Amino acid sequence: MSLKDFLKELNGSKVEGEILKTIFISIVTSFILFAVVYYFRLRNIEGFLSNNGLYLFLAVVSYSLLMPGIRQVRAFKKFPCMTGMMIGMTFGMISGFISGFFVAATNGMFWGSVFGMATGIFIGVWNGKCCGVMGIIEGLMAGFMGGLMGAMTAVMMINDNLKAAGIIIFLICGAILVCLNYLLYIETKNSERISEEDNYLTIFLSFLLTALTLWFMAFGPRSALFGG
Repeated sequence: MSLKDFLKELNGSKVEGEILKTIFISIVTSFILFAVVYYFRLRNIEGFLSNNGLYLFLAVVSYSLLMPGIRQVRAFKKFPCMTGMMIGMTFGMISGFISGFFVAATNGMFWGSVFGMATGIFIGVWNGKCCGVMGIIEGLMAGFMGGLMGAMTAVMMINDNLKAAGIIIFLICGAILVCLNYLLYIETKNSERISEEDNYLTIFLSFLLTALTLWFMAFGPRSALFGG
C-alpha cells in the first residue's frame, strides 16, 4: 500500500510531487551547459563525443537522480539516527562511485578516485548530517570508499566491455537512488515539511557537477594509461 501511495504522491503536493520535476530541471540544466560548451569548445576536439559521450550522458543522468533525494532530505532537515546513517551511506557511496567511475573511464584511476572521493564525501557528509555525527561519519566513509571503488572498477574493466559495464552500473545505482526516495517517503509521510525551497540549489549542483565532469573529460589531467 505504501508503494502505491508513493507513486500517487509523484503527482501530489508533497515533496515527493517534486521528484520528477527536479530530475527534469537537473537534466535540462546539464544539457544546456553541455550544448553551450560543445558549441564553443568541444566540437573542435576530435573524437570527443565518440570517446566520452556515453560516459558523460550517464554521468549527467546519474547526477539528476541524486537531486530529488537531496531535496527530500533538506525539506525535513532532521531524521532518526538509523535513517540518517542510511542517507549518509547511500548518498556518499553512490555519488562517489558514479562520479569516480565515469571520470576514471576517461582520465584514469588517480583522477577518477580524487573526483569520486571529493564528490562522494561532500554529498555524503552534507546529507548525512541530518542525524548528527553518525550520519556524517557514514557519509565520510561511504564517499571515501565509493570514489575509490568506482575509479578502480572502471580501470579494471578498461579492456572488458567498459561501456556495457557503465550502463549496468548506472541502472543499479539509479534503482538504489529510487529506493532511497521511497525510504525517505516512508520516514516522512506523517511529518510536517520544515523547509520550502526553490530550484536554485538543483540548478547549481547540476551545473557544478556537470561542469567539473566536462572539464575532466575534455581538458583534465590523465594518467599514463590514457595518454597523459
